[in-house]
Amino acid sequence: MKNLILVTGGTGYIGSHTAVELINEGYEVVIVDNLANSTTDSLDGIGQITGVRPAFEEFDLCNKPRLEKFFKDYPGLKAIIHFAAYKAVGESVEKPLMYYRNNLVSLMNLLECMNAYQVPSMVFSSSCTVYGQPRELPVTETAQILPAESPYGNTKQICEEILRDYIRSVEGIRAIALRYFNPIGAHPSALIGELPRGVPNNLIPYVTQTAAGIRGELKVFGDDYNTPDGSAIRDYINVVDIAAAHVKAISRLLKNQNKSDFEFFNLGTGKGSSVLEVVNTFEKVTGVKVNYKIVGRRTGDIEQVWADTTKANVELGWKAVRSLGETLLSAWNWEKKLRGIK
Repeated sequence: MKNLILVTGGTGYIGSHTAVELINEGYEVVIVDNLANSTTDSLDGIGQITGVRPAFEEFDLCNKPRLEKFFKDYPGLKAIIHFAAYKAVGESVEKPLMYYRNNLVSLMNLLECMNAYQVPSMVFSSSCTVYGQPRELPVTETAQILPAESPYGNTKQICEEILRDYIRSVEGIRAIALRYFNPIGAHPSALIGELPRGVPNNLIPYVTQTAAGIRGELKVFGDDYNTPDGSAIRDYINVVDIAAAHVKAISRLLKNQNKSDFEFFNLGTGKGSSVLEVVNTFEKVTGVKVNYKIVGRRTGDIEQVWADTTKANVELGWKAVRSLGETLLSAWNWEKKLRGIK
């Protein structure tokens, strides 16, 4: 009998790629999503890639009665991968209460239902933003948690604290938080990828949309950071590599091999790339020029961050394997498919 895994936010960017990896590894997947920042088109993509279209329920996790009905309708859940959250740094600065309400209440509702319906394991979608602007690079899991630079980052810090405290208070629940650095790219099939609604908040879809002529120009926020070319540095990691880490985490939880009831791991490449380096690499691998303009810094952004991934490499048995060039090309192939570009 296949292990049944709930993927919240599973029609979204990372969720859909993770659903593919889970199905390919023999898991049964059910997705819950309110479609606030995604569409059911990704279900078609998952089905085309894997040959299996996962079960899907549309509702908001902040609706506790509806969530309880879901748990009654799907007995035998083995684990949850919790992606569903608002995630735009800039928007969180403008609308902090929306972020606190959605991101915190959805997690608390899930934890209460896990306890009530005896679902023992959760993989939580966290972020390197929990580290704030780190004092030492690369960032290890033992780095001091500094004040968050945005309400979004703060929700991730608080969610991890909620997980830790709640797991201490009850028996039978365990969790792994995966602290992503900067997921980019698309599935090599170009059947699923990042599809933000409206104006993108993340760098790569803005790059690809500018290259495709959807956007007039890319704004590079700041060229006066203390970095080699003045633009901000991030650890950009292929979304398929990220998805594979979730399968490793689920396996670890189901085998109960984690050393404690709450663990956390960095997911990155271990190498930082600047915004301008990303643009230059994109142009090199695709042969397409990107019209960009340097503008002032963006509120909530940190200067530079990249991961030390030793813990995930050793304890999860996971490592990022796809290059920046390969990843950017996959993002462009996805964009071309969306726009009908040959």
